[in-house]
Amino acid sequence: MGGGGWLGGWLQRCRESRRLVLVIVAIALLLDNMLLTTVVPIIPEFLYDIRHPNATLSEHLEGATQHTTTTTTTTPFPAPKCQCPNNGSNNALEFLVTSTTPADIIGNMTNATSLKDRENEQRHKELLEETVAVGMMFASKAFVQLLANPIVGPLTHKIGYSIPMFTGFIIMFLSTLIFAFGRSYSVLFLARALQGIGSSCSSVSGMGMLAERYQDDKERGNAMGIALGGLALGVLIGPPFGGVMYEFVGKSAPFLVLSALALGDGLLQLLMLQPSVVYTEADPPSLKALVTDPYIIIAAGAITFANMGIAMLEPSLPIWMMDTMGASRWKQGATFLPASISYLIGTNLFGPLAHKMGRWLASMIGLVVIGVCLMCIPLATKIDHLIVPNAGLGFAIGMVDSSMMPELGYLVDIRHSAVYGSVYAIGDVAFCLGFAIGPALSGTLVNTIGFEWMLFGIAILNFLYAPLMYFLRAPPTKEEKKSLIIGEKSSVRYVTYQNEEDGEQ
Repeated sequence: MGGGGWLGGWLQRCRESRRLVLVIVAIALLLDNMLLTTVVPIIPEFLYDIRHPNATLSEHLEGATQHTTTTTTTTPFPAPKCQCPNNGSNNALEFLVTSTTPADIIGNMTNATSLKDRENEQRHKELLEETVAVGMMFASKAFVQLLANPIVGPLTHKIGYSIPMFTGFIIMFLSTLIFAFGRSYSVLFLARALQGIGSSCSSVSGMGMLAERYQDDKERGNAMGIALGGLALGVLIGPPFGGVMYEFVGKSAPFLVLSALALGDGLLQLLMLQPSVVYTEADPPSLKALVTDPYIIIAAGAITFANMGIAMLEPSLPIWMMDTMGASRWKQGATFLPASISYLIGTNLFGPLAHKMGRWLASMIGLVVIGVCLMCIPLATKIDHLIVPNAGLGFAIGMVDSSMMPELGYLVDIRHSAVYGSVYAIGDVAFCLGFAIGPALSGTLVNTIGFEWMLFGIAILNFLYAPLMYFLRAPPTKEEKKSLIIGEKSSVRYVTYQNEEDGEQ
């Protein structure tokens, strides 16, 4: 009995712990983003394998680079009629000189070169077409999440955060299993789209839960920095994990591992959060009031533009690397490592630091750095050249995300009422807009204006948006907003009264 009471007391203390809630949210974001990015090195190769069952893309790439050697070594020469005596001289050299004319050699080399050029041209064309298909698949998750957020946000005001959070786990678990066993483009597309609903539930509920538990603005910034660190870790581990597992174990393996981890997170939620309906006492702000608040829109826009660049790179960079560098699977996955590591550092560093220096300033600097790094990526001629711009890109996105996520909660506190579901639905919509528009447009833009100009364009957008961050330096509070409205109404009344008096006279 005493043991049961002790266990019950310990469980109760755990359930009331803010840190445990933070751990659960961070794990949910970690797994969601691991699934999001594990597919990055797998899907392009897998789709190519479906379309070309007799030759994998890696074999095709090797064939394209080695074709000249193979052709020249396997071309048979006509048997010579050697009439010279064997006098111990270099017969092999004499054989080559006498039996093969320069015209034959040049003809063989020309045929090999033209065949290689035709193969490279065909491969280039197929890879460009595949960029569109991969981009649409990657974007489907964000589009569905975009549609789900305005429903999930207000729903959390009515039933609390724990049930939507648990629903997100169930949907993500199903999506992971479909990815594991899906063998066609349409099934994988469905799995990616389904993940969008699960992500919406997890992200909106998780951020809202943290904003509710951490009322102090500085503590909230630190907590959200750690939670976004979980997101960053998922983005960090996903591509190399997916690439290595697919290369050495098989396509299903990474998704089965993820589904097992998701199951563990679900059990933790069930035990600690005890999903149940919780009614909100405070009067929640309407979604319309939040969407029409210019300061919330500026903060959300920063999240969109900051993430759009990396979202465009996800489907297009691996294929551009195959096309220009002949990069293998693991290299395509590893190229996102610097961005993920620096994002992890950036979110944890700027959670507390942005509060000190001003979140508006941290975001402004971040947007400028993102633009510079995006312009440097197409200049790379080797994989090594991508390390510094990718690292700078990840760090700068971390600066913006870890500054603007707590800023959204702060804006709701000072300008509306402290209920957070809808504002984090807007924040997540902003995040998803970047990851929906980016991949969806990347294939078309690469085909029309090229990889370089696509990145230059999004870099310029980041430069143009950065100065708007200054408006978040000292946003007016609810009282100032009310007094401004009252002042405007009073002046209107005064003008009306004066007009009436003038009319009577």
